[in-house]
Amino acid sequence: MAERNRSVFYMVDWPKRMFDFYVGSGYINRDPLIDELKRVSAPFAWSELLRDKFLSRAGREMLARIAEQGWTEGLAVPLPRSATRFGLVSLVGARGPLHQQEKDALSLMSMCLHEQARRLGPSLGVALALSALSLRELDSLRLVARGHSDKGIAAVLGIAQSTAHEHVEAAKRKLKVGNRAEAVAVGVSLGLA
Repeated sequence: MAERNRSVFYMVDWPKRMFDFYVGSGYINRDPLIDELKRVSAPFAWSELLRDKFLSRAGREMLARIAEQGWTEGLAVPLPRSATRFGLVSLVGARGPLHQQEKDALSLMSMCLHEQARRLGPSLGVALALSALSLRELDSLRLVARGHSDKGIAAVLGIAQSTAHEHVEAAKRKLKVGNRAEAVAVGVSLGLA
């Protein structure tokens, strides 16, 4: 929650226009629904959230803008890991409010899906970092995790040693870490390295 740039998507099955909207609008870095997770720890439907008098103005605006794009109902299933880390499964669609039985069943399925994606995602290379690391930065971070120096990274990737160094430094900046060991630790914890 404190470092949103360290968030990871394991699965994204959104139409391109919706993903482009989410990224282009800047919601990817300041999603007000994520802020709601500080307050609400149980699964919640968007229709329930809209009835909540404590929903922020930004949250209401985001839900209205998303509805304009065609998504009228959603279910957020938070999966706390610690005080500052959590998993989240979000399901969205173009329909009316969810019935309690639907919400309960979808919440249970979401928990199972999250556990499987969390286990399998990194090994299959399907994690999508919201930290905006480029593919070369991710490759460089993975090679640092395997003990490679800039020279080794350059040899494996077929690039100049100075370019390899820049990729590693860019990854460190984007992950907001001070050294390679911390970058590897964060990368491993997110399933990126």
